Order: sequence, then C-alpha cells, then structure tokens
Amino acid sequence: MTQKIIFMGTPDFSVPILKALANDDAYEVLAVLTQPDRPVGRKRVLTATPVKEVAVDLNLPVYQPEKLVGSEELQILIDLAPDFIITAAYGQFLPVKLLNAAKIAAINVHASLLPKYRGGAPIHYAVMNGDAQTGVTIMYMVKAMDAGDMIAQKVVNIGENTTTGEMFDELSLVGRDLLMDTLPKLVDGTSERTPQDPDQVTFAPNITPEQEVLDFNRTARELHNQVRGLNPFPTAHTTINGVRTKVQQTHLVDATTNLPAGTVVKKSKKELWIAAAEGTILAFDELQPAGKPKMAVSAYLNGHAKFDEGQQVISHE
Repeated sequence: MTQKIIFMGTPDFSVPILKALANDDAYEVLAVLTQPDRPVGRKRVLTATPVKEVAVDLNLPVYQPEKLVGSEELQILIDLAPDFIITAAYGQFLPVKLLNAAKIAAINVHASLLPKYRGGAPIHYAVMNGDAQTGVTIMYMVKAMDAGDMIAQKVVNIGENTTTGEMFDELSLVGRDLLMDTLPKLVDGTSERTPQDPDQVTFAPNITPEQEVLDFNRTARELHNQVRGLNPFPTAHTTINGVRTKVQQTHLVDATTNLPAGTVVKKSKKELWIAAAEGTILAFDELQPAGKPKMAVSAYLNGHAKFDEGQQVISHE
C-alpha cells in the first residue's frame, strides 16, 4: 500500500530526502511545503528555495506560506489526510492540529544527536564547538522544539578540518538513508521509541552577527573551529589593518609564540601566521577583504596587505 506524505523542507540539506521519497514507489508525495521565495545577493534577485526548485521539477504541488499558522494552506494540508508528515530543515513550527492530521506519524529529520543541539543550527554548533562526532536523529514531532521521542539515530565523525558545508552535504545523505530505513518500520509497527533525556538537552539557536566575529584573545583551535563552523555561511570575519575581512579558511600550526594576540608571527609569499591566545598560532589560507572576491592567502599578501612580522594587524570589533 502506498503511503501518502506531506514533505516540508527548505535548504539543500532537504533535497536528497525529498528526491528519495518522490522516487520510491512505496510513497506518494501529496504536497511540498517550503519557505517563500526570498531576495538573494547584492541585486536582491527573488530566488526559490532549493526544495521548491526540485519539487517543481518533480511536478509536485508546492505551498509557501509566510507563516503556516493561520494560513489558508493549513486546512488544505489537514484535508489531505497524509499517512506521514516529514520535515527536514523546514524552518517553521507546525501547529499541533497539523501534526495530529498524520495517520501514522509526524516526524522530523534533525541533523544532530538529540537531545544535543535542539534548534535551527545544530551542524554549525557541532563544528564550532570542535565536537568529534555528530549525526542525524529521526524523531516524532511535538509542540516543543525538537523535543519528541527519538526513533533512530546515526553517528557521523567530524574531521579536524571539516567545514559546516561539508557536514551539511554528508548529513543530508545520512538523513536520507536513515529515513528511508525507518519509514517501513513505522508502517509495520516495529520501530523503536526512546524519550530524550532532559538532563542532556542543549540548544543550537540561529547564528548571531556577534558569533561571526573572530576574537584573537581566544586560542587558535577555538578560532579555527569558528572559521570552519561558519564556512560557507554566514562566514567568520575580523578586521585586518582597518579592513573588515572575511576569513574563509584557516589551519592550525604546530608551533607557539610569545607575541601578543593579533600579531603577525610569520609572513612569506604563501604563508600568514597570526598569534592567538595562550601562545597559539592560526594560519590563514583564504581571505576576502571587503568589496573583493575571496582569494588564497598568497594572492592576498601579494596585492592587499603590507605588513611585517611582529606587527599588530588584528583589531577587535
């Protein structure tokens, strides 16, 4: 028997999951919900979400309410009487009466090992905090944010230099596979159900502008984790010789220094090392000065920076 599904998602993370559901004869996607088209870039071009683009290509009905609660779309979705409501990084809370409309279950594909990192930016926080592992949790949806009982989990390792963007790509595929393995168990009643331990709950709220600023009074490892945790979006930044500069990529240096934080430790044609807290050193690999394209540190040193070893170049915002 074909299971009828309402799918809700917005970013690239959600796309493989939607494709898998749409291409499996065991399921019928009745409708796709995603966030409204938004202006993007300097020219503010109105742009569809990645999920909308795929849904249109698959000839699936798409709904984009600015706010689902109180919208005309809400009753339409309830009347569809789906077997499953499945969300994956949708970006809005769902009213309880919609959750209750699912005949079998309303479930979420969440990119963390719950109860750790409830909220909208779980991958960012896992990378920024230097976690060695993260993963995906399939969970029942309830009124409280990411608080429902867990159905399945898959652990994924995080490399020392892995970026949030790379984890998004990997966890998207892990989430897809875990969901497709879990759905038949929900249908036949063999799935597990594990309550979350309230004492282990942590949160991952959306990134604030203040979290994007690199403070060189922190250690190099903390700064490196921050840089890769904010890559490719929203991107870490600092001020170098008075110029606001995005820091796209860095690496750690197996050396120490007595120079003050924010001081040039080493400068060559291809290397730029900056002192951080506790004598640690952070090496810049890719930078983007305000109004310029991102560039390798060699190009940056060649055309955009005139300073010497021992010079204080980082100012704090």
